[in-house]
Amino acid sequence: MKIADVLNIEDLHRIAKRRVPRIAFDYFEGGVEDERGLARNEEAFRSHRLVPRYLVDVARVDQTAALFGRTYASPFGIGPTALGGLLRPGADLMLAQAAAAANIPYVMSGLSNARLEDAARAAPEHAWFQLYGARERGISEDMIRRAADAGMQGLMFTVDVPVVSKRERELRNRFGQPRMPLWAYFEALRHPAWLIDYLRHGRPVFENWVPYAGGTRSEAAVVQTVRAHFPVDDHTWRDVERFRRIWPRKLVLKGIMHPDDARRAAEFGADGVLVSNHGGRQLDAAPSALEMLPAIRTAVGDRVTVMLDGGVRRGADIVIAWALGARFVFVGRATVYGVAAFGLPGAQLAISILRQEIEITLKQIGCPSLAQLGPEFLLKGG
Repeated sequence: MKIADVLNIEDLHRIAKRRVPRIAFDYFEGGVEDERGLARNEEAFRSHRLVPRYLVDVARVDQTAALFGRTYASPFGIGPTALGGLLRPGADLMLAQAAAAANIPYVMSGLSNARLEDAARAAPEHAWFQLYGARERGISEDMIRRAADAGMQGLMFTVDVPVVSKRERELRNRFGQPRMPLWAYFEALRHPAWLIDYLRHGRPVFENWVPYAGGTRSEAAVVQTVRAHFPVDDHTWRDVERFRRIWPRKLVLKGIMHPDDARRAAEFGADGVLVSNHGGRQLDAAPSALEMLPAIRTAVGDRVTVMLDGGVRRGADIVIAWALGARFVFVGRATVYGVAAFGLPGAQLAISILRQEIEITLKQIGCPSLAQLGPEFLLKGG
């Protein structure tokens, strides 16, 4: 399928899956254990119904959205995704460039394959940084200072990874092990475009961790450093307090799933919370973010900005999240599929598809702007 024939995010998904070897694609595609949480994220959107209102003037629809004092062209941004370079060399910066061109925010993963300083240059007004805290707090503090010095617009501290989860696809594939299973080498031969890129550029490196790997850029040494410091099972609200003192701009806690934690986030100075179950990749029994969104929004009101990610595949999903109280939405896999399939043009296309679907949905339900969107557009009990 050519890029001109792509109609939706699922088309990009299928193309990306054909281009990338299974062992690599499973890392992005998979969830944890039985992957019920992964499925639950998408099912939560499908369980809601939008009730249309007609004879409303929707000749002009406004989908701009204000977030932390900045107006973006659409109510969604690109969320952090680790190891983008495994899908395509330069994927992280392609996503940053696509976001800047579309005037939406881009959050660089703390486990990206590009330097945060380069992302800030690629998207100077649109780049944020996602912090995965390190066991050695000095590393976290240094990353925060680097992000501030680079001009990152926001810091997204991810709080929902206290332990390595049981991602069974990765375990069966021996993903991340020094030696891949023999079948993976043969299977990679069926993906020549990806393989050529991989052989030309080598295994991607966690670039933001290179300064802490003892003065070497060796992929193995950097991975060893990351594994020595991450995940962290003794993070507490004291760390939020510490990071809040260091970080001079907007602070968001990612992975909040309980109303009481959202209240505490407000008390400890967070500017926003991202309601998220980590894309179904941490706790399989967790509810979807969409299920928890209304209770969290009720708990904090306007004390912090409530955002959401997880399971978004259509523009209508973003509209539903807004109707339930989200004030911004972040997408992960949707734009990852785009960049994996076609590089920068694919990332741009994924954004364009979602924007078009948002406009169509708002017109169809008789809602000329996001400011008028609320629960009255949802079927009660739907």
